[in-house]
Amino acid sequence: MPPHDLPPPPTWIIPNFVLRVEDLSHPGASVFFDCVKPKETLKLAVEASYTWLYTPLTAPTHVKTITLILRPFDGVAYTCGTHEMKEINFSLDWIKSSEARARDEILGVLVHEVVHCYQYNGNDTCPGGLIEGVAGVHVLILSFEFCLQKLLVDFVRLHAGLAPPHWRRRAEGKWDAGYDATAYFLDWIEERCGEGTIRKLNGSMKDSIYRVELFEKVTGESVSSLYALYCEHLKQTG
Repeated sequence: MPPHDLPPPPTWIIPNFVLRVEDLSHPGASVFFDCVKPKETLKLAVEASYTWLYTPLTAPTHVKTITLILRPFDGVAYTCGTHEMKEINFSLDWIKSSEARARDEILGVLVHEVVHCYQYNGNDTCPGGLIEGVAGVHVLILSFEFCLQKLLVDFVRLHAGLAPPHWRRRAEGKWDAGYDATAYFLDWIEERCGEGTIRKLNGSMKDSIYRVELFEKVTGESVSSLYALYCEHLKQTG
């Protein structure tokens, strides 16, 4: 026997999956089924959420069913539902428009939305931010108080290896601008402060109301100080 056996992969609790397609004749439906297997794809998204935000001991078990609804509408996707029953609406129009890289885009969007089913939100005191559909793209209008719940999702998407090709690191703008700007910043924090830091940040909002101090309590530094160091790091490393 080898001297060091690898530990078995974690056993996660996977919810029931339901799929509803409102227009099978839509070309986006054909693209979807040509590119992914729904059950396997949703399971991957759930496992990515667990892996980067929780441990086997802390993973939430309240989500019993995730229903994926494929239908035509302007925008990309959104998640709603109850504590136990989650519903992800995914635009067939967007899937069709992303046909050139449809598989990665479908996986990336579903990881993003499934994270919303599981992440903590400070007992509803850390709202998800104002989402506005502009030119068919979800735009996040966020203040510091609004950002954590919404912005952790793209950290998970990045670590799942599903970052879109246009994402890049940049030492400009605000840390909570969303998407790649925040995902790479959180990734840098994870490297700087140690593996599991973002998981702790998410966990800190399980049983307490959201406070600015939560960020400093987890990392030891204020988010403004960290972002200044991050921007300086990017400038020095090119």
